[in-house]
Amino acid sequence: MKNTRTLRRGMAGLIALVLAGACTPAPAQTPANSGFDLDPDWPQPFQENWVLGSVTGVAVDGRGHIWVTHAQGMATAAAHGAAADPPVSLCCVPAPGVMEFDRQGALVQSWDTSSGDYAWPDVPHGIYVDHNDFVWVASRPHHQLLKFDRDGELVLTIGELDVTAGSNDPDRLGNPAGVWVDPGTNEVFVADGYRNRRVVVYDGESGEYLRHWGAYGETPDDDYVYGPRGADAPPARQFGTVHGIVGSADGLIYVADRRNNRVQVFQQDGTFVQEKVVAPATLASGSAFDVALSPGPDQDFLYLMDGTNHKIWVLQRSDLEVVDELGRGGYQVGQFVRPHNIATDAEGNIYTSEAETKRVQRFVPRGAYAP
Repeated sequence: MKNTRTLRRGMAGLIALVLAGACTPAPAQTPANSGFDLDPDWPQPFQENWVLGSVTGVAVDGRGHIWVTHAQGMATAAAHGAAADPPVSLCCVPAPGVMEFDRQGALVQSWDTSSGDYAWPDVPHGIYVDHNDFVWVASRPHHQLLKFDRDGELVLTIGELDVTAGSNDPDRLGNPAGVWVDPGTNEVFVADGYRNRRVVVYDGESGEYLRHWGAYGETPDDDYVYGPRGADAPPARQFGTVHGIVGSADGLIYVADRRNNRVQVFQQDGTFVQEKVVAPATLASGSAFDVALSPGPDQDFLYLMDGTNHKIWVLQRSDLEVVDELGRGGYQVGQFVRPHNIATDAEGNIYTSEAETKRVQRFVPRGAYAP
């Protein structure tokens, strides 16, 4: 009898659960991944027990090769057991600070950044390969911008090592976060960044200072006091965290103002054009981490990396309206935890870096996103 009563109670509970499920609305379908498919085989497995730290930069060069930089020390001690002195395990060691992959995800080369005659940052922040194959890395903790040739030889340094002097200083940076180089003028646009509150422009050959501007194209003000944040808060008159930057083929500069949850658009001389606030209720680090453009003659879409809500927002470039989104939070492939940087190639593929999950992923376009 006891077993019969137990069975009846179990069946009753099961029926209740089924009925409850039938009365509960199905989860809303989001457009996540609606226009892209994850490529689970990219990149190919690393060699020699390499592991990545927080991945803080991804870029695509003119050959369609993908470049990655990461914070080698920002991994758990267990992940670097083979690098301990003495080793505590058979695996693993930090991957080199800069890595180049071909389109298929095979490693082409890597740099031993510990052997150069320069101060390699603990947290390199942003990487960009320009039209002349020079590789630019923002050294966030050292207030510098480093320019290398393709083989990893340093050819130019902008900024003074470990010295900053505020947002209106022409020669010194303040925790720079991202870089983009105009192929027509060879001008270097820097998202400068964590300490300073500006976009600053230098000559790509000489490193000579050219100009700078703050939010809305106004003069940066380091004494500005930010008001309350949230969906109903008025827009800040100064940049919060100038974190990502990209230029378009028609001469516009798109800036990811991370903490202020917005993208601001400028002409190359700093004239303000428009802005778009995305996910305005986002607090913490904000919703606007990095920006990239779709390929094609009109570059129809702007992709906004959101490292707090763990997704990519797809904006229509013509009016900056949000038309789609990609991904969601999670540790599985195709998901994100603290996505940090974004880049695109000529085939419309999206490459993403993650600071928390310490990986790079590739998403392949279809439909309207395929060029």
